[in-house]
Amino acid sequence: MSRVAKRPISIPKDIKVELNSQSISIQGKHGHLLRTIHPSVEIKYLNNIITFSARLGFSDGWAQAGTSRALVSSMITGVSKKFSKKLQFSGVGYRVSITKDNIINMSLGYSHPILYSLPPYIEVECLSPTEIVIKGVDKQLVGQVAANLRSYRKPEPYKGKGIRYSDEIVRVKEAKKK
Repeated sequence: MSRVAKRPISIPKDIKVELNSQSISIQGKHGHLLRTIHPSVEIKYLNNIITFSARLGFSDGWAQAGTSRALVSSMITGVSKKFSKKLQFSGVGYRVSITKDNIINMSLGYSHPILYSLPPYIEVECLSPTEIVIKGVDKQLVGQVAANLRSYRKPEPYKGKGIRYSDEIVRVKEAKKK
């Protein structure tokens, strides 16, 4: 039995939830999200409370119920508050800018600029030439875009140059001794 799945989710007043068999639709002030719940999970919506339980005959029912509860909870957080990730570009000449047609232009020490087109429903704000904030209602999509951008130049361990999350700590190694 999953401890996570046993906890019900209470829905705030400004969020609208629709449940059609195994698909759940959540709408809030920042957007709309839709997800199909695994068939081994029984989901109930009554009096602004969502509960999850395992269906009989499935061996992984409680595990799927806990996962589904966590996903629905993050959907509710996303449409009410939005998720964000902050990236920092550190290195000589490392810069980032955003064009009008939602394309990120990055100078990362290569001989050419790197262009990254943003998926729909993702907003990017450029705080400075070396910092950007990625925002959106879908937690997975915000994290994936941040990971994709970071993969162009991961922080290297000798000088610490590269793209890093704002809360990431990069351990810098000591240089070789003669």
